[in-house]
Order: sequence, then structure tokens, then C-alpha cells
Amino acid sequence: MKKVLIANRGEIAVRVIRACHDLGIETVAVYSQADAEALHVLHADEAICIGEAPSQKSYLKIPNILSACEVTGADAIHPGYGFLSENANFASICESCGLNFIGPSPAAISLLGDKSKAKTTAKKSGCPVIPGSDGIVADIKEALVEVKKIGYPVFIKAVAGGGGKGIRIAQDEADFMKLFPAARAEAEASFGNPDVYLEKMIVNPRHIEVQVFGDKKGNYIHLGERDCTIQRRRQKLIEETLSPVLTPKLRQKICQAAVNVVKEAKYFSAGTVEFLLDKDHNFYFMEVNTRIQVEHTVSEEITGVDLVREQLRIARGERLLHKQDDIKFEGHVIQFRINAENPSLNFAPSPGRLEYYLPPGGPHVRVDSACYSGYTIPPNYDSMIAKLIVKGKDRTEAIAIGKRALKEFHIGGVQSTIPFHLYMLEDKNFINSTYDLTYIDRLIASGATFTKE
Repeated sequence: MKKVLIANRGEIAVRVIRACHDLGIETVAVYSQADAEALHVLHADEAICIGEAPSQKSYLKIPNILSACEVTGADAIHPGYGFLSENANFASICESCGLNFIGPSPAAISLLGDKSKAKTTAKKSGCPVIPGSDGIVADIKEALVEVKKIGYPVFIKAVAGGGGKGIRIAQDEADFMKLFPAARAEAEASFGNPDVYLEKMIVNPRHIEVQVFGDKKGNYIHLGERDCTIQRRRQKLIEETLSPVLTPKLRQKICQAAVNVVKEAKYFSAGTVEFLLDKDHNFYFMEVNTRIQVEHTVSEEITGVDLVREQLRIARGERLLHKQDDIKFEGHVIQFRINAENPSLNFAPSPGRLEYYLPPGGPHVRVDSACYSGYTIPPNYDSMIAKLIVKGKDRTEAIAIGKRALKEFHIGGVQSTIPFHLYMLEDKNFINSTYDLTYIDRLIASGATFTKE
């Protein structure tokens, strides 16, 4: 692997470029017309425009990305997250073109990207799964038989869903009769696949995920869990490790279950196994994300392992650099997603020109971003401005450092989620960790306002 093309944009493209340069690997940035002045374009060794601003005409256009590889002589592709990162067809095309796809095999992406097959794989590994249908339900008649076994409330989920899309919640049979055809229609429109399956709704859960790694020689490790329970409409806002609700015994159990799932799938590269944790601390398999995650930084800071560099090494056929006993977890880490959104207006998007951008610094503070003063955040893509990651000797200290860093973070020209994060760090339920996956949506529904600091 001599030259890596990063088929992505924003902070993850910058992150991958840095890891490549640390290993002495040349990089190629691709960009849309809207991203001509983006930071990843400036940092890469080469850059090439692949299309117009809409992602369907640039970052999702496979022929343009492959042409960029041919023009620049890139011999590997890192897909980042989002866009084509979990597209098994893209990974397969890369392989057929002799390009090293820096991620899992197309077969593993396909297997674990299908929610029904992923659940079957988890069952085979001995991992607890949420009660639900045994695979796809073909029609309303079959679905009604299944839902009587499962009980209400029940999720209707698209097998090809992701990012909170393709999900309906039925509270009773009348609800179910309306929502089942609607869920199938949305799945067809969003993912080109109308198939759905059913799952018992775990009431008021927490969201726990485990970072896993496998190499091409059959070695596996985990890098601990991340608690991602602070979400709005199933979109993560704050992630932390160690989870404040897991006991050491439960932590060991859930992390081993995650390793067992990816081992069953013959998975390699970085992956994340996601779970729901109920009020009685029972955990259930939810899905596997077959890519690097936005919140991979949390695991990096608590373990000292460079996850993106490990991805690159594994793609070159090397063994995992660490064994499980080598992985140590020190302190407490919290990540805040700083998005160009107005939290006081129901998180309305706030794209535009950054009149000024002054990130925080000091001990135990990390900022991953692709922004700078004068940069214009385009309306076409994800609204992330930066990821702020802080570390303390324990959760109390991490929260204190988080407050300091957030107050130092000055952004002008657009609204941001900084006021929301400052609000949360004063919130008693957050401080005491007495919240669940619905907490932020309930706060918003109750009329909570996240005023500017």
C-alpha cells in the first residue's frame, strides 16, 4: 500500500490523512465542487474534484471515485464513515479493480449490513438478542402472527436500515396495521429494499457499543465500550467511556459478547457492535457497524491505540499490534459533537461562513475538525463542525474539563450545539447518569431551552 485515496470529506478525511502520513503513506483527497476549500484538500498530497455538490453526484458516485484512483495511481481506498463506507458492492468493486479496500471484506459487510442476518449471526455466537421475528416478515398476515408472540410495543425495522431511518414503533394492533405498510414503503424508497423485520421494543434503554478489531489472521480484540445514550432522534450527541452504569463484571461480559459476534462473522478491520441495555442491566445485540465510527476517538483516548492506523496495518495484511491483555483503560473520556445546529430551535441546521473559529486547548483536550476561520460550512452534508474530546482521571474531572473546554470554544457566524453541551454538563440527570435513550427527546418535548452561554 503506497497511496491511499480517501473516499470521504470533513474531519474523518483529515483524520485518515494524518494516520497515513504517520505511516509514510501518500494520500489523495477527493472533493466536490462545494468542498474546493476544505481542509482535507489542503492536507492531502494530491486532490481531485469528483463532481458537483450533491453527494449523489460526487461522494456517492463510484465511477468518479474509481477514475480518481486511476488518474492518481492510488492503490487503496479508505471509505471513512457514511457515504460508501458500508456499501458491500463498492468494497467488491474495489477488490475487482485491484484496489485495497481499507475495511472488512464485502462478504462481512453484506452479512452484517443485513439486520436480520446479523441477528442470526449474533444468536449463533451466543450473544443475547432482542426478542423478535426470525428474519424477514413477508406480509401483514405473517407479521400479525409474529407480533402476538412478541408483544407490544414493537419495532418495525428495515433490514437495510441505518442511522435511525426505516424504523416505526407500533403501540397496539391498530397502530401496527397502519405502520407496517408505511415502514415497507419507506424502506423501499430509502434503501431500495422493502423487507422489514419485527423486534420487541426495549422500554427506556441505554445505548452501549463495543469497539472491536480483527485481523486477517483470525486474531480479535476489543477496546472497551462507549456509552452513547445521549441522543436526539437516534442521532448521537455525547459519547463516553467508561460507561457510568456498567459494573466490571458486566463490562467484561458485554465486551466478550461483541468479540464473539465478529469472530462468528469472520470479520476483520475496525467494527462496532451495538447493544441496548435495559433497566435491569440485561443487554441485547442491536447491530454491527462495519466501519470506523465518529466516536472512535473516545476509544483512542482511553486506550492509547490509534484505531485508524490499525485499520491501515490490517489492510496491509499485518497482525493486530496488540493482544487483549495489552489493552489498558485509564481515566474517563467524553466526546461532544459540535454541530452547526441551533439547539434552541429544535436543532435547526445552521450552515454558513465561520466568521471566526477558536478551538480550545490545554491539558487533556483534543479537537478533531476540518474547519477554520473563514471556512463555509456547506448545506449539502453532515453539519459537524468539530468533535471535542476531553479526558479526566474520573468522570467528575472529565466533566469539569469539558465545561472549561466548551467555554473556551468560540465559533462565530453560525449557531452550534455548544450551549446544549454546557446545559447537559449542569443537568442533574446527566451528572448522576439517571437518563435513558429517550431523555433528550423528552427534554425537548417538555420545552427545555438550551440558551447561549
